[in-house]
Amino acid sequence: MILPIVAYGDIVLKKVAPPIQENSEQLQELIHNMWQTMYNARGVGLAAPQIGQSLRLFLVDTQQIEEQEDEGIKQVFINAVIEEYNDEEDILEEGCLSIPDIHGDVQRPMKIKINYLDENFQEHTTIFEGFNARVIQHEYDHIEGVLFTDKINPLKKRLLKRKLDKIAKGKIKTKYKMAFSN
Repeated sequence: MILPIVAYGDIVLKKVAPPIQENSEQLQELIHNMWQTMYNARGVGLAAPQIGQSLRLFLVDTQQIEEQEDEGIKQVFINAVIEEYNDEEDILEEGCLSIPDIHGDVQRPMKIKINYLDENFQEHTTIFEGFNARVIQHEYDHIEGVLFTDKINPLKKRLLKRKLDKIAKGKIKTKYKMAFSN
């Protein structure tokens, strides 16, 4: 089922999500629905808070990006914890399904080490680099209550304030379903 994506301004996007305690049919159904929702919105990642669920769950599919230098991944991350960030960083433009039509340059580490459970509740500790690391960090920020707009230049954010306020009030059109807090 395709779920509405929660828009900027909703309190769920600013909360630190609690861990998931157990694997269940409902969790597997939620993961399935999140994949459908992400693909419908043409995203490369989606976090549970973006569909109104305050849970430590996100998924990433960078395999669909042909022009990336790294090998793409398609992965579910449950109860993820980034254990290490490297010192080398780069700046790239990011966007977000919860903040449509807004983009901004974000500086992020180019390599991370992350511990997580997959959709079968199997534990992994993996190092990701490049674009994969960037997308994971973006989605990880969502389960920590952080948006990419929190990381952009403060002057740029002030310039975007009017657009952000319109999104929060539901005054935006998208090609995918959205949920607004008003």
